[in-house]
Amino acid sequence: MNKVKKERILEYTVLFEPAKEGGYVVTVPKLYGLTTEGNNFEEAKRMAEDAIKGYIESLIKQGKKVPVEKSNKGFTYNIPVAVPEYSQYVIA
Repeated sequence: MNKVKKERILEYTVLFEPAKEGGYVVTVPKLYGLTTEGNNFEEAKRMAEDAIKGYIESLIKQGKKVPVEKSNKGFTYNIPVAVPEYSQYVIA
């Protein structure tokens, strides 16, 4: 009889930051040290998925616990706002 491989779907917050040279640098805060990149958004998403899978597989092989992110089903959205010119903006 064939064994059925069970899987669990995990979701992680993934940060996409525009790279100076183009494309995106991708990080996953819950998975310490995980960084990847892509030449465009679609490639960056594929690279992130592959990197997350590899990261988790590596933890499992090492017998370590897999960090699970508590999902609140929220999302981040940047809203552009026009403001008067000011010389002392602080990057947060």
